[in-house]
Amino acid sequence: MQRRPGRVSSPLRMIYLDNNATTALDPAAVDAMLPFLREHFANPSSGYTAARPVRQAVDRARSQVAALFDAQPGEIIFTAGGTESDNAAIHSATQLFPERRHLITCATEHDAVLNPLAALEKHRGYEVTRIPVDAHGRLSLDALRDALRPGRTALVSLMWGNNETGVLHPIAEAAALTEAAGALFHTDAVAAAGKLPLTLRDTPIHYLSLSGHKLHAPKGIGVLWVNRRVAFQPWMLGGGQENRRRAGTENVPSIVALGEAAAQARHHLTQPGPDPISRLRDHFEAELTSRLPGVHLHGSAGPRVPNTSSLRIDGAEAAAMMVLLDRAGICVSAGSACHTGSHAISHVLAAMGHTRPQASTTLRVSLSRFTTPADIDTALSHFIHAAEKVRSLQQPGA
Repeated sequence: MQRRPGRVSSPLRMIYLDNNATTALDPAAVDAMLPFLREHFANPSSGYTAARPVRQAVDRARSQVAALFDAQPGEIIFTAGGTESDNAAIHSATQLFPERRHLITCATEHDAVLNPLAALEKHRGYEVTRIPVDAHGRLSLDALRDALRPGRTALVSLMWGNNETGVLHPIAEAAALTEAAGALFHTDAVAAAGKLPLTLRDTPIHYLSLSGHKLHAPKGIGVLWVNRRVAFQPWMLGGGQENRRRAGTENVPSIVALGEAAAQARHHLTQPGPDPISRLRDHFEAELTSRLPGVHLHGSAGPRVPNTSSLRIDGAEAAAMMVLLDRAGICVSAGSACHTGSHAISHVLAAMGHTRPQASTTLRVSLSRFTTPADIDTALSHFIHAAEKVRSLQQPGA
């Protein structure tokens, strides 16, 4: 007996709204890196002719990344990602000032900063001040000023934009306060780089971290920017790569892709007119709050990264919402992708004063320049439908 073929459903078109977790590769970045996966595979440190175009490509990528921040190419160190860059900056500061045993950060920093500082606190006797934030996720410059201890504080590390809420810290002012106190200043710019103009030339910032996969480059590549006026003690020891500041053979294909992704980001950031990503985010928030009761926005009282929306929907558990949205082909996260699947409350939301029930109904939506108005309109319909369904199922007697 001949079996009839099963019915195959057509796949859903994915609407990807989790760009703070990772981003799709820019096609231009893919095209740029492919020759260095195929024919140009030589080690850039080698002395023969075949290595020359590889070295030149690394140099060009360094210049492209520097241009994104109005920095100098010699200030760029390629790393394996934002986490390594954060750790390298912290290591350098503690090595440069071994007698200073005080470090400052914020309660809403990424774990890539919080955990290294906690390890220094626990195992090496450092004192760490974690500055609180208000209900909108904002940091007080007065609190930073009070926390600084001239001659005793080695490093202040504050993220430029929060990866969960998008809230922007007053980085220029914080860096100026830090430098006036004689300490080093590091900013984790992973959630902000490529999304808004960041200028480093002639600033009091000393170290900046960047992760390639958050701005349409591959995973496993990042940057630590080191101000040319500041000394640096390397974390990775071995060969003489990166001007003896980060040992290990360079990941050339990903470096080239990151350079191109940085160039594309700079091109889009310098276009005249309103930021299209910010306009889409604002449209999404305005429509959702007007069409669905019980929606609350986190961190919207002040400046935010243009692509990020953290929102709480009363009576709609984030876990259930994500299941329904996923079935509709829509990708979002519960607060932060780093906490998805964890039973712990997001430390960012906790620092802002949110309770566990409030945190459990919080979703993060993060756009990119590849997000379209049609994507947002489709997502809005599914958000509303999913919230109404979850609420109906959670009502007593449902």
